[in-house]
Amino acid sequence: MKRANEGTLAILGGWRNLLMPGTMAVVFALLTWPIWRWLWGEWMANDYYSHGVLILPVALYLIWRRLYNASSAERELLQGDTRGLLLLGIALGLYLFFYNNKAYYLAAFAMLAMIIGLVWTLNGLWWLRMLSFPIGYLTLMVPLPFVERATLPLALFTGVCSTALVRFFGLELTVIGNAVKLPNADLLIGAQCSGINSMIALIALTALCAYVLEGPWWGRLMLVVLAVPIAMLGNILRVSNLLVVARYWGADAAFRFYHDYSGIVFFAVVLLLLIPLTRILQCRTLRLDVL
Repeated sequence: MKRANEGTLAILGGWRNLLMPGTMAVVFALLTWPIWRWLWGEWMANDYYSHGVLILPVALYLIWRRLYNASSAERELLQGDTRGLLLLGIALGLYLFFYNNKAYYLAAFAMLAMIIGLVWTLNGLWWLRMLSFPIGYLTLMVPLPFVERATLPLALFTGVCSTALVRFFGLELTVIGNAVKLPNADLLIGAQCSGINSMIALIALTALCAYVLEGPWWGRLMLVVLAVPIAMLGNILRVSNLLVVARYWGADAAFRFYHDYSGIVFFAVVLLLLIPLTRILQCRTLRLDVL
C-alpha cells in the first residue's frame, strides 16, 4: 500500500510540474494566434519571405535535438528562474501595444521576446543561452516592411552591373535609367530583378550552416556576411544571362520562360559555391550535438 501511495504521489507531482508550463503554453498560443495567422498569410503571399514557412520547423527541430542530446548534468540545470517573468511581462505589454496599433511585424518581434521570457522563466538562464540560436533564428521568419522599399535600388544596381558586364563581352545595348534597349527588344529591369528574395533566403541558409558546422567564430561569421555579396553576384550573372537570351532569342523567350527557371538554376549554383567556401573558412565538420 505504501508503494502504491508513493507511486500516486509521484504521478501527481509530475502533473503539477507540467501544469504551469502547459498553462503558460496554452495562454501564449491563444494570445499570439493572430500574429501566427498574419505570418502565415505573409509567407503565402510575400515572395520575399516564402521561405519563412520553413524557419519555425527548423528552429523546433534544433531545440528538440539540443534537449535530446543533453547530458544528465545539463538536464539538472533545467530549473525555473523567476527573473524571466520581468522580461515576459515587458514583452507582453509591447506585444499588446504593437498589435493594437496594427504594427504586426513589431508585434511578431515582441512575441519572440515573450518566447525568450518563457524559456528563461521555465528553464533558467543557462538553458536560454543554449537555445539562443534556435530562438534567434525565428527572427528570420518575420517580414520586414523596408525590404520591399529596397528592391528598386537593388534592381537599379543590378541593372548597372549586368549591362556593364554584357557590354564588356561585346553586346550592344543602350541604358536609360532602368530601361534597357537592345537592337531587337526594349526591356525594363524592375523590382523583380533585385534578387532580394534570394538574398534573404541565402542569409537564412548560411546562418543555419554557421550554427551546425564546427569552425572558428570568424569563419562562421564570414559565412553569413558573405551571403549578401554572393547573392548579389549570382543575381547580376542571372540578369546578364537574361539580356543575352533576349538579344539572340527574343524578349519572349527571356522573360516568359527563361526568367522563371533561371532564378532556380542560379540559386542552385550559388548553393554549390557554399561548399568550397565553407572549406576556405575552416568550417568543415558537422556539430553532432545539434543534429
